[in-house]
Amino acid sequence: MHRPEKIRSSRAPEPVGPYPHARRVGNLLFLSGVGPRKRGSKDIPGVTLDASGKVIGHDIEAQCRSVFENVRLILEDAGSSWDKLVDVTVFLTDMQRDFAAYNRMYAEYFKDNQPSRTTVEVTALPTPIAIELKCIAVI
Repeated sequence: MHRPEKIRSSRAPEPVGPYPHARRVGNLLFLSGVGPRKRGSKDIPGVTLDASGKVIGHDIEAQCRSVFENVRLILEDAGSSWDKLVDVTVFLTDMQRDFAAYNRMYAEYFKDNQPSRTTVEVTALPTPIAIELKCIAVI
């Protein structure tokens, strides 16, 4: 059995904890949760904060575009690609408000490659984001 290889992307946002962007085991690539932040910044596309740092609004479409781009960067840096995704777990913080727009964006980005998908609502994510993806791809 191959020893799991830690993957760190030089282009995707830095992880917010002690974990790599992904782990490769054989020809499978397991991505850690990926959010919409930008590398080298605490700014989150599509998030509006008040003066105290509390989220007062978010644009789920902007966050979807950003998180999908971050997943693509990690896949490419690990030697895989968007079309090699086989499973996607999506975490949304507000299913009622955001599901329709997210589902529309998802259909656009995944029109050719349709990996298996699970979408769940969570109370919160580690940073003030509205969406996070957990993915498995082949290499």
